[in-house]
Amino acid sequence: MDIFRIVGFALLTSLFMVLLRRERPELAHVLAIAAGTVILILVTNRVVGVLEVVAQLADRAGVDRLYLGTLLRVIGVAYMAEFGAQVCKDAGEGALASKVELAGKVIILILAVPIVLAVSDMVLTLLL
Repeated sequence: MDIFRIVGFALLTSLFMVLLRRERPELAHVLAIAAGTVILILVTNRVVGVLEVVAQLADRAGVDRLYLGTLLRVIGVAYMAEFGAQVCKDAGEGALASKVELAGKVIILILAVPIVLAVSDMVLTLLL
């Protein structure tokens, strides 16, 4: 299973980071960022299959591709903002992590505008 490889990789990297932090703490941060990136790449390779299944389900349900695409972009922005914020926190930059999280929330709000407008139009159509 992939999770065993990922956890094993993370534990091994953590061990190297503990040893490296004593002599070269700046390299330990670089190693943490690199390991996080490798884990992200390993996980995103598996997401492609899930996205295909979701697209098939949306087609069967008759969901407009605009809504599905927007939903998937929102999920992507949320995960990327969280990943970026965690990297900043690992580097000791909590203030920067907060700004990354705020930027992710603002971008999600912007992406959601077309769906909010469509829902508003539906509600107005039902009321009038």
